[in-house]
Amino acid sequence: MNTPQRSRPSWQIAVSLGFAATLALSACSAAPAPAAPVEEAPVGEVDAAAAAALPEKYVKAGVIRVASDYPYPPMEMLDEDQNLTGLDFDLAQALGVKLGVPLTLEKQAFATNIPALQSGQSDIIMSGMNDTAKRQETLDFVDYFHAGFSIMVLAGNPEKITTVLDLCGKDVAVSKATIQAEILRGYDDQCTQAGPGPIKIAELPSETDVQTAVRSGKAIADVVDSAVAAYSAQTAGDGEMFEVVRDPANPNGYNPVFTGIGVLKKDSELTSALVLALDSIIADGSYQEILEKYDLGDYAIDKAGLNLGS
Repeated sequence: MNTPQRSRPSWQIAVSLGFAATLALSACSAAPAPAAPVEEAPVGEVDAAAAAALPEKYVKAGVIRVASDYPYPPMEMLDEDQNLTGLDFDLAQALGVKLGVPLTLEKQAFATNIPALQSGQSDIIMSGMNDTAKRQETLDFVDYFHAGFSIMVLAGNPEKITTVLDLCGKDVAVSKATIQAEILRGYDDQCTQAGPGPIKIAELPSETDVQTAVRSGKAIADVVDSAVAAYSAQTAGDGEMFEVVRDPANPNGYNPVFTGIGVLKKDSELTSALVLALDSIIADGSYQEILEKYDLGDYAIDKAGLNLGS
């Protein structure tokens, strides 16, 4: 996988002072840490149906606030000038074009993304968040990506990990509040029957902390989204730091799941507008263009997924 390009797609131009002022005025007094500087804003053709479906309060506010924990490459990244980039960022810009109202990413620790929505600090979540049954108890999801999880180890694979069961009884690190820990605990019985015992899971605050634990020998593996694993293996230490374990029985990663935009259930009209906007960028080709920019085209979906849970 190549390092993502720093140039924006053709539908972006330099941000105006008026747009920046709008964002400043729309921030609430209890807002989370400000978003990283953005020098460019999207322009293009508004999708009439998506814009008409957007609740009036977002039109009046002039912004849809997005809770997002960055950096989390390749979903959310900061470039050399500390401007946001990445798959979620670019998709957010494209969706804003269709809705006629910009989506702005505001930094929120992943574990507090849902509370931020519930408290009114944010409107939606775009943070590489997997659509799970547990999260569906609180959120509705507009799914835009489908991939599994991979095992990432030090280059050379010193522990000779070949499948997830090779992690039994060993120290493994994952990011806090992600589904990876839950998935790994699902192997407890098999690991116990095999003899080594359950996987020893350390849940750390961020993916950066997880990779540091693997580099320092505190963990033998990082279990993370396949897209993140592939990107990290290709870029960390000029591609010499990590490698991804290739399990022939799970070529697309373990437990493939959808990644989606999280929206509170009470905001069903906003959800409907986002579905229309996502279908619009899929139809005009900009969705696939964005995924290909990050070499993630294999994880594309054919149409917006809507999951309202139970």
